[in-house]
Amino acid sequence: MTTIERTPTLKTKLPAVGTTIFTVMSSLAQEKGAVNLGQGFPDFDCDPQLIASVTDAMTRGLNQYPPMAGVPVLREAIAAKLLKLYGRSYKPDTEITVTAGATQAIITVILAVVHPGDEVIVLEPCYDSYVPNIELAGGVVVRVPLTPGSFRPDFDKIASAITTKTRAILINSPHNPSATVWTEADMLRLQEILAPTDVLLISDEVYEHMVFDADKGQVHQSAVCFPGLAARAFVVSSFGKTYHVTGWKVGYVAAPAALTAEFRKVHQFNVFTVNTPVQHGLAAYMASDRPYLELPAFYQRKRDLFRSGLAKTRFKLLPSEGSYFQCVDISEVSDLNEADFCKWLTSEIGVAAIPLSAFYGDGFDQRVVRFCFAKKDETLNAALDRLARL
Repeated sequence: MTTIERTPTLKTKLPAVGTTIFTVMSSLAQEKGAVNLGQGFPDFDCDPQLIASVTDAMTRGLNQYPPMAGVPVLREAIAAKLLKLYGRSYKPDTEITVTAGATQAIITVILAVVHPGDEVIVLEPCYDSYVPNIELAGGVVVRVPLTPGSFRPDFDKIASAITTKTRAILINSPHNPSATVWTEADMLRLQEILAPTDVLLISDEVYEHMVFDADKGQVHQSAVCFPGLAARAFVVSSFGKTYHVTGWKVGYVAAPAALTAEFRKVHQFNVFTVNTPVQHGLAAYMASDRPYLELPAFYQRKRDLFRSGLAKTRFKLLPSEGSYFQCVDISEVSDLNEADFCKWLTSEIGVAAIPLSAFYGDGFDQRVVRFCFAKKDETLNAALDRLARL
């Protein structure tokens, strides 16, 4: 008897999702031998002491399942950091959960709190996982644009977008892709808008330690610092971004106990827990706050190096207040749209960038592209040498 092979046809849950621009640009960069400033992760090593801390945990036999919420010593270290930096006390046992990176943290929050038909406000341009996460939960995405050009929040539009169906709003500061940073006034205005509602806040703060120009009074305004926001917020951060180990995929969520309880109901079934030796290694490494306290100056120097070189081109530099991104206006360089320009830049000039249109649901094109400067100085200088031809 002949066996007929037949693969069933699936109805996709994410019909709008295809190959992302990030994959396309990285593949093109590799094909063309381009300097890849499109990918948002470092090309340099982390502190050897962090590797040693993880290795020590492995050799001490800390290799079996940890508690679902994360090893206690790491949750205690996170709570201590939040108290020291932001002045709010979180209980390690009931209000902090270690996650498999910030992306898993965000989808877990959304799956935990968003029911079919609930509305979730996202501020565009936004990180590419937000919208699919909401759709997988059966939620309705409500897109509110940040102000074109400045990428500042438009609070009148945010307030107008809130309805009786609004379940949550997702914010991100320092912001990917625009590199803008919310101010204290911004956070106070958001707190005022949300005060009479039951809207939850999902605050993506993975670049919290990359805020520049402290001499001008610029600091990270965490949702943790504002009582009216903290009481309704899931605050998300990333060890991968902070310690240059994005491939380790470890982050955390801090939230009030009642919110954390719901978060953990989903967390225990979509990832259960996070690898043990890395958790212990991170906890030991956090005994010193020097690595994250020195991070703003570390990346500000790279930002200034990169901006100095870009200033010699026809790109118009947009502000880079935080994160490790630099956006530029290409209007004086090319008549191509953002996506085609990035492909041309990669193929013909040998430097890869990402179009901001990729961060909008409708592909809004404002002639702006994003570079990542979380690279070795020699990588940045090689890219600048090529960009000098423009």
